[in-house]
Amino acid sequence: MKIAVITGASSGLGVEFLRAAVELCPDIESFWLIARRKARLEALAPHFPGKTLRAVPLDLTDPAALQNLQALLDAEKPAVSLLINNAGFGRLCDFAESDPDDQTGMVDLNCRALTAVTRLCLPHMPAGSLIVNVSSIASFAPTPRMTVYCSTKAYVQSFSRALREELRPRRINVLAVCPGPMDTEFLPVAGCDAGKSRTFDMLPHQNPTRMARLALEAGLRGRSVYTMGAFYKLYRVLAHVLPKALLMKITRC
Repeated sequence: MKIAVITGASSGLGVEFLRAAVELCPDIESFWLIARRKARLEALAPHFPGKTLRAVPLDLTDPAALQNLQALLDAEKPAVSLLINNAGFGRLCDFAESDPDDQTGMVDLNCRALTAVTRLCLPHMPAGSLIVNVSSIASFAPTPRMTVYCSTKAYVQSFSRALREELRPRRINVLAVCPGPMDTEFLPVAGCDAGKSRTFDMLPHQNPTRMARLALEAGLRGRSVYTMGAFYKLYRVLAHVLPKALLMKITRC
């Protein structure tokens, strides 16, 4: 059975990735949706009639949840033709005054869980499969007041690029997606509501539906990195050219 595995699938960009995958990957027979909120996952089924959606309620920061996912994969032995690592969160704050659990929690979910889910799925991925890892424009340069978040997303970038090269002989593509701010649950959870950050207020916001579709199309075409919009594409180029000290002054949230 060909399946897609989507983490962080209960809302926002995760739901939009599901919508895009249903349309662009018609050969996928079942969509395994991973998130903590079971009710939110189950509520998605009526919006996708004729599609098999499987709610897999897991807290990916819990090692026991990862063991449960491995057991499920080993028992059913599906062909994971699409893996979308979307689960993650951020915090806007001064690191020295932050909640330590929040800071380490970002590392656990954005890095550790993404790494573990990828490793667990890979033995079940045939040639022609695709891994989509959600990074961020914050990965392009260090971002003061989002210190840990931008660092975790830089990890996702490096991990994705290196893994793509490793998996080239198996014909499995890995795409790092770099969204800008979107009007999803991410911003209020991160503390980036309107008026909280001059930078976030000034940045152009992106449409999550369009982002998910264009990113998935890019991955299916074999691209390694996707950034949407001329503004953010230019920023990605400048981040490779300008001194990091200058970029940090510009990007401070």
